[in-house]
Amino acid sequence: MRKFDDFLEEQMQDQEFKKEFDDIQPEFDVIRAIVDARTSQNLTQKQLAEKTGINQADIIKLENGTRNPSINLLKRLADGMGMMLKIEFVPKQKV
Repeated sequence: MRKFDDFLEEQMQDQEFKKEFDDIQPEFDVIRAIVDARTSQNLTQKQLAEKTGINQADIIKLENGTRNPSINLLKRLADGMGMMLKIEFVPKQKV
């Protein structure tokens, strides 16, 4: 059985696939950052909802990628976890 990483590496050879993958990467980065921050604090989605006043259903939607967060919402999440939101622009890597 092949690993996902092996499959992804193979698919990334297709330039059309790679472009689509790269286009959605920022959304995946936001989702990963939210989940990683929450789990690093040993918080459940319910506990985070209670700390931030954000509906638990909205946190679930953020974490599964069906809701796009505003900057204010991200700041509320960060504050609820005792963190600060940092957003940065980085140069594109040349292939």
